[in-house]
Amino acid sequence: MPCNLESAKDLLVFLGKSLLSILEALLSHVISKPRKNVAGEVVLITGAGSGLGRLLALQFARLGSVLVLWDVNKETNEETRQIAQEAGAIRVHAYTCDCSQREEVYRVADQVKKEVGDVSILINNAGIVTGRKFLDCPDDLMEKSLDVNFKAHLWMYKAFLPAMIANNHGHLVCISSSAGLIGVNGLSDYCASKFAALGFAESMFVETLAQKQRGIKTTIVCPFFIKTGMFEGCTTKCPNLLPILDPEYAVRKIVDAILQEQLYLYMPKFLYFIMFLKSFLPIKTGILIADYLGLFHVMDGFTGQKKKS
Repeated sequence: MPCNLESAKDLLVFLGKSLLSILEALLSHVISKPRKNVAGEVVLITGAGSGLGRLLALQFARLGSVLVLWDVNKETNEETRQIAQEAGAIRVHAYTCDCSQREEVYRVADQVKKEVGDVSILINNAGIVTGRKFLDCPDDLMEKSLDVNFKAHLWMYKAFLPAMIANNHGHLVCISSSAGLIGVNGLSDYCASKFAALGFAESMFVETLAQKQRGIKTTIVCPFFIKTGMFEGCTTKCPNLLPILDPEYAVRKIVDAILQEQLYLYMPKFLYFIMFLKSFLPIKTGILIADYLGLFHVMDGFTGQKKKS
């Protein structure tokens, strides 16, 4: 009998907390959650030399953060450093690093710890895309895609998470993709890497939660294509539902999600609906929807990033 009473009590507590969490989530859509202050926080951004990484650096510069910029391209990373300083950054540090190389990540991470201090916001943004059909993609390019888009996240967490745990303070940001939610024709290796990055970030969120490391936050970002040049030539059949995103808009939403400590950010919002449909619709219906939205052909015109001459 006492066992039954205890089970009933646990059930009532569970139902009560669940109801409160749902009400809290609904209320957050009416009243925005306060944004945290990141002035003085050490923000490390990978892939900072161009595109989304550069724009993120500029946003955090305006917020008074200390910037640590990583990129494999020294020249473009230095350009970002100069632009960030002109935008008002209090301190900017630029490091050349190939995030796909584990030992290089650890070496440069040690340098950052000595020269700057503990990183409190880590943004895993660096990414590459091959844009080829699976059997047309050379093995070395597929390996590079997985190394940059996924494995680099492992090494970055290994390097910087211990200090966050010791300080009970940190924020882990994973820039994944809508291609980390749904398989895309012509993006098999990219999808694999982004699914992996999302799964890893989500599991690490659960791990920190289970270990009661409440001061460590996670944000997982899954955008549709962004006009940074990375997916040059890609098209959308339904721009009202699945628009190619403006970079400035995307960065504002990402920074806002970080400041509000939002766990998931899908862009555009229609992706939330797609994921809801994916969870229960018959596969044939899902294929019909994907065909209607033109998702089988988004990569047909892909040309990719144009390199500087």
